Amino acid sequence: MNAETQRGEVIIEGNYATLKYERRLAHPREVVWKAITDPRELAMWFNNKAVINGRNGGTIDFVTGPAGFHTTGRILVWDPPRVFEHEWHTAPHPQLPNGEAEAVIRWELVRDGDSSTILTMTFSRLTKPTALGFAPGMHAFLDRLEANLNGDPLPDWVLQYDAVKSFYPS
Repeated sequence: MNAETQRGEVIIEGNYATLKYERRLAHPREVVWKAITDPRELAMWFNNKAVINGRNGGTIDFVTGPAGFHTTGRILVWDPPRVFEHEWHTAPHPQLPNGEAEAVIRWELVRDGDSSTILTMTFSRLTKPTALGFAPGMHAFLDRLEANLNGDPLPDWVLQYDAVKSFYPS
């Protein structure tokens, strides 16, 4: 699939927005689950230092690159290997001077045949300006996730961001 056919949606509601992506991944749900919840896996494709207390009511603590956002939050749904939903409280940062205090990320994995998974990632309650900046960035990260799962070289995040940003409103 090419990048344009894998583009996500940006749903704007007043001053807030939701990003939604759906990817069909040629890997079993358990493999995809590990890629989105294991700190070693996240370090590779999400360029992220992660601490995850994997349980309902547990916590996440991420330092995400390349921008260096520090994000914490409570795990709202931990249902392996189906749903991982957590808060996304970003500390103030030069690109987000007021932080991003109320966002939520939901990763849903649905079995698609014997060895494929439909991944739906929803990033909700973002401020509109943050969502517009994050839309191509999350697309680029999901491209890196797919490459990582496939054992392919990971696309450079900055180059991939630039390659897909025209698919999203600015």
